[in-house]
Amino acid sequence: MTDLEVKVVKKLAEIPKGKVATYKSMANACGIRNGARFIGNVMAKNPWPKKYPCYKVVKTDGEIGPYSAGEGTKTKIELLRKDGIEVKNGKIENLEKYLAF
Repeated sequence: MTDLEVKVVKKLAEIPKGKVATYKSMANACGIRNGARFIGNVMAKNPWPKKYPCYKVVKTDGEIGPYSAGEGTKTKIELLRKDGIEVKNGKIENLEKYLAF
C-alpha cells in the first residue's frame, strides 16, 4: 500500500461505533480532493478489515454499496446493524444522524 492508502485505512479507525462516513467525506477528511473513487478502491483492497472497519464507508445517498468480505453487501448490512445503524432496503435512513465526518 502507498502512504496515502495507509493514511486512508488508518482514518477508518477514527470512525466510532454507531457512526459511518461516506466515500466523499472520507476523501475530504484525508485531504484528497475529488477522491471518492480512490477511497472506494482503497476500501476494496483493505488488508485489515477487522482492525480498520471499511464496512463503515457508504455512498453519499445512504446506499450501502459493495463490500469485499463475507457475503458482500449482506455482510456489510449485518455489521452496520450490529453497530446500531438503521438500514432499510439497502440504505441507511437518516444518514446525517450517523455521519462521523
